[in-house]
This record gives sequence, C-alpha cells and structure tokens, in this order.
Amino acid sequence: MKKYEIMYILKADLDEEARKAEIEKLHGILTANGGEVTNVNEWGLREFAYPINDMLKGYYVVIKVTTDNEALSEFRRLGKINPNVVRHLITVDKDK
Repeated sequence: MKKYEIMYILKADLDEEARKAEIEKLHGILTANGGEVTNVNEWGLREFAYPINDMLKGYYVVIKVTTDNEALSEFRRLGKINPNVVRHLITVDKDK
C-alpha cells in the first residue's frame, strides 16, 4: 500500500453538521476499502482564485492516507458524482 495526499473542496453553503457528515462519508469510502486515514487537516473556508460553477468559496480539507488503488478509484468515482464535492485532487505523498 502507498501513501497519498488527498485535497478536496466541499460546498461553502453546507452547515457544520452536514459538512462533518460529508467528511465522515468521504473518509469512510477509503476505510471501507482497506485504507487508513493517517492525518486530517481542515483548512476551512477559502475563496477561489476564479469562480467554479458560480461559486466563489469552498471548504478545503487535506488528508493523508495509506491505501491501494481500489480505494482511490472508488473515492474518485464517488467524489465526481457527489454534489457536495466541488473538486478533489489525489497525489502520491513524498513525505515518508
């Protein structure tokens, strides 16, 4: 299993409870498929450099995970169809 860093942006208009539930759901995708979330860093609400789908702000979350390709594929698939996820980015974590 490899280490990855995943950054995703949630819609800014989610209330605190809905945001926490969405974060748990997204992390649950990884853990249900054999991955382990090792670090969660919530950057909070930030303005975009340019409008995305008529939105000007988003809630940023950066996580570090140890997982395999199956869990990442499922995260990508569900992240694309989730209406509360604005964008996501998965990179290999070079910090070991």
